[in-house]
Amino acid sequence: MIAIRPARSEDAAAIAAIYAPYVLSGTVSFETEAPDARAIRTRMASSGGLYPWLVATSGNGEDSGVVAYAYATRFRDRPAYRYVVETSIYVSGSLSGQGVGRLLYEALIDTLRAQGFTQAIGVLSLPNDASISLHEAVGFRRAGVYREIGYKQGRWIDVGFWQCELNDSTVPPVEPRPFSETGVVRA
Repeated sequence: MIAIRPARSEDAAAIAAIYAPYVLSGTVSFETEAPDARAIRTRMASSGGLYPWLVATSGNGEDSGVVAYAYATRFRDRPAYRYVVETSIYVSGSLSGQGVGRLLYEALIDTLRAQGFTQAIGVLSLPNDASISLHEAVGFRRAGVYREIGYKQGRWIDVGFWQCELNDSTVPPVEPRPFSETGVVRA
C-alpha cells in the first residue's frame, strides 16, 4: 500500500538514495554530483514552510520506506514570480511506471492549488517520454523548449517546459498560503 505524507528531515537519506541514480547515470538531472542526506535536509529546510516536500511510502508502520518524492520550489527569484512554483518528482527505479509517481504528483498539484499558487512549471530534459506522459496526465501542457542548453554525459540536451494552471490569476493576486498551514491535500 502506498501512503503520501509530508517529507521529514529523517527522510533525507532515502531521498538522496532515490535521486542519486538520476544524477550519476542519466540526463534527467543536470547536477553532476549526487547530494548527500545533509544537502537534501538543507534543501528541504530552505523551503521555509512555504513550499511542499512530499514522499510516497510503501509498507506499514516501521516497515514503510520512502519510494518516491516530489517537491515545489520558487520558480524565479524576482518577487513578481512568487505565485508560480517549479515542481520536481523522482521515483525509485524499481517502482517507475507503477503509478506511484502519478499518485504523488496529483497530491503535490492538489496541495499547491489549496495553497493558492497560480501556475506550476515542470522542467524536463528531452527526450523523456515517461516524464512527459506523467506531467501531461496530471494536467501539464507543453509551454516551450530551450535547445541544447545543458551539457552532460558527452552531449547537449534540450530542456522542455511544461505548465499547469493551478488557480485563476486574479487581480490583485492572493498571496499563497504556507504548506505548514495546508498540509498534504488530496482532492
